[in-house]
Amino acid sequence: MTGLGGPAGPGRTGTGTGTGGGADTGDHRPGGHDHAIGLDTLVRLQRRRPAAGPPAHRLQLPEGMTAPLGCDAVAVPDRLGPLVVPRLPRLGCVYTDGSHWWWIVPSDSDYALPWPSPAHYATGALVTGTARLIHRPQGTVPYTPPIPLYLALCRVTGTAPDWSRAVPA
Repeated sequence: MTGLGGPAGPGRTGTGTGTGGGADTGDHRPGGHDHAIGLDTLVRLQRRRPAAGPPAHRLQLPEGMTAPLGCDAVAVPDRLGPLVVPRLPRLGCVYTDGSHWWWIVPSDSDYALPWPSPAHYATGALVTGTARLIHRPQGTVPYTPPIPLYLALCRVTGTAPDWSRAVPA
């Protein structure tokens, strides 16, 4: 599969736009979708789209910390924050803005994982308003492990984890 605007390969016409409306079936014979965009590309494009509303800024990591896996953040209303903490085996950087608690997680921790309501997933750890650090972990890595955080949030919100739900027929 070629990227959007990439050269045509053998058996490809090179005239497609990738907007054929159908799913990419992997069939790139003449007359097929020449420049289909994969699901991973679409997810990344959606993430880069600017959000409407007040300007956002990144949560600032404490000095000396690195984020080798990138940074996203998960927020919950401040009433839930103290209920989540004792359920976690390890805490990364945690922030509060007075109405929400924010946990730093590796980028793409929402991939194929719908976080339970009322949690909010912030790609790029972009937040509006002012948040202050309330927990700094030992070491140089800011992450709270996302799966334990997800499970703790499911527990305190009374939500079944997504993978344990029945699949409709």
